[in-house]
Amino acid sequence: ILGRSASSHGISLYRGWSFDSDTAITPKICITGSTSASLHQILPWLYYHKVIGVSHFILFVEGEAAKPAVTSVLESIRGVKIIFRTKELKEQQDRSRIWNETWLSGFFYKPCNYELFVKQSLNMEMAIVMAREAGMDWIIHLDTDELIHPAGAREYSLRRLLLDVPDNVDMVIFPNYESSVERDDIKDPFTEVSMFKKNYDHLPKDTYFGLYKEATRGNPNYFLTYGNGKSAARVQEHMRPNGAHRWHNYMKTPNEIKLEEAAILHYTYTKFSDLTSRRDRCGCKPTKEDVKRCFI
Repeated sequence: ILGRSASSHGISLYRGWSFDSDTAITPKICITGSTSASLHQILPWLYYHKVIGVSHFILFVEGEAAKPAVTSVLESIRGVKIIFRTKELKEQQDRSRIWNETWLSGFFYKPCNYELFVKQSLNMEMAIVMAREAGMDWIIHLDTDELIHPAGAREYSLRRLLLDVPDNVDMVIFPNYESSVERDDIKDPFTEVSMFKKNYDHLPKDTYFGLYKEATRGNPNYFLTYGNGKSAARVQEHMRPNGAHRWHNYMKTPNEIKLEEAAILHYTYTKFSDLTSRRDRCGCKPTKEDVKRCFI
């Protein structure tokens, strides 16, 4: 699906898309995310998820992603809604319900990843309302360096995968796999990176523990970043985000299942610039002390 996206003229491939947002298609799936990525990263990501059955995207943009040359293309694609991080948006989010809740307050007024975590949570809260108004059945929070891999479905389709989920299930957990980058000259991660470290939820326990030292190669963490997966939630009343990876409900504990084959493919720090750009966005110094202070 993504085989031609590395072309220098790749953007032209996406002009004139005619993916239908027909109301008869079920279930209706929405992806929401916060991004500052370039158009060359966002477009293949969008295209892939459109192909596997996502009909709507609610994207909160800033930085590179908020530039007119990027947003003009994104807004021309059916089913894509762009929200800019304006002063009005910030004022609206300052009055949000979760801003006053204790589970989120521990992340306030801290730099880098903490600030991103708060921002993502506030954006997810707004996206829930927008998804309900748009008549969505499912909502997923996803970053633009992640692809949903709907393994285990009867066809390579996220729509088919979610259609087969029992009606009493509120949330579906996708364990994440993390890319293992073998070269230092990656330009297009989605087409050039092919090796992933499996999530421990998808590994036999004797394999995971027996080969732990070899897999981690001196890093005490099995993964460089997160390891608790991402989730899709049924859009319903009283929903709220529960961090960037889960959803919750004010009126009940969501009934959740964890998928045995489907996963999130996380293309983690595939280029050195992924690290430096993250550092530069939040003004933390490249020292061990600042790494501990800035990154969760």
